Amino acid sequence: MLLSLAQWLQSLSPEFGVFRVFQYLTFRAVMAALTALLIGLLAGPAVIRRLRALKIGQPIRGYGMETHLAKSGTPTMGGVLILLCIATSTLLWADWSNRFIWIVLVVTLGFGAIGWVDDWRKVVHKDPEGMRSREKYFWQSLIGLLAALYLVFSISESSNLRVLELFYNWVRSGFDVNLPPKAGLLLPFIKEVSYPLGVLGFVLMTYLVIVGSSNAVNLTDGLDGLAIMPVVMVGSALGVFAYVTGSAVFSKYLFFPHIPGAGELLIFCSAMAGAGLAFLWFNTHPAQVFMGDVGALALGGALGTIAVIVRQEIVLAIMGGIFVAEALSVMLQVTWFKYTRKKYGEGRRLLKMAPLHHHFEKSGWKETQVVVRFWIITMLLCLVGLSTLKLR
Repeated sequence: MLLSLAQWLQSLSPEFGVFRVFQYLTFRAVMAALTALLIGLLAGPAVIRRLRALKIGQPIRGYGMETHLAKSGTPTMGGVLILLCIATSTLLWADWSNRFIWIVLVVTLGFGAIGWVDDWRKVVHKDPEGMRSREKYFWQSLIGLLAALYLVFSISESSNLRVLELFYNWVRSGFDVNLPPKAGLLLPFIKEVSYPLGVLGFVLMTYLVIVGSSNAVNLTDGLDGLAIMPVVMVGSALGVFAYVTGSAVFSKYLFFPHIPGAGELLIFCSAMAGAGLAFLWFNTHPAQVFMGDVGALALGGALGTIAVIVRQEIVLAIMGGIFVAEALSVMLQVTWFKYTRKKYGEGRRLLKMAPLHHHFEKSGWKETQVVVRFWIITMLLCLVGLSTLKLR
């Protein structure tokens, strides 16, 4: 919005030439981060008071960690604050004509709506389990598939009409359309190598990345500040990749596919970083508010969507290694428990408790130790991911 306003003012008189600074992506990215940060810090206390007034307190599962029982009643659904900051800052500083900004916002707010319903059932209907897994997975899958069907053609086309035309031609041809090399699966640390996926392969992979990232971040959100800081770090790193792939000069120099318009996602990533830091101010131990599913599902979906657009799905798995480990720990724990119960008549566990962060708590680590050490690991993994910019 501010970009369009600045362009309009410049067209009125040369005296408004100072507004040319709004053309610079880096300037708007910095301002987006600061705007989201300030909105979060200023609105945070009011949001927390409102959540308390509505008695939207976090229920604690009876089979959870005993040390977490004291957190019962802490306001949850604080992810609303994060989404408010991201959406407001992005709409203020981003280019509204950019197709990628809108698809990321739609996915983020869509997953946030799913999380809202889940959290609402937990706190209003007093059901610690919230939305049932099958129902939640259905809505996640619907949004993920719709986003995947749009992105498969928008990677190479900047016009929405052209995207619809390509989709129509794909259906009319019997689902047989070749995609450009930049729509293939890029392998990190290897120069100019991509694995062709085809339309169906791209859609399947995109769906898995978006839905998988959403659930992985949600599983990680179990300790004060544990999920939000890795989201900030991974999101900021993806912003760097977005800037590179959106630049014809940098992408050519670094042997990355040039995706026109992808650079604008730096604005969204910056807003997400600012909003995340603002939320961390209130979420650090002992937390005044929890983000809930409304925040975790939305942020995970956003990371997955951005990674697909900038063609860095594998790098996302590297940088978000903590999210991957948390999700795998739950999958392995459940699978092993069911297998041993069927074979031996008694379920056995691989970990003391899943997700992974609870295993370390059961092993004697303090909550703050788990959180800070996971932050450090994420920082190292992000540096490894960023190294793929040059080491190719």
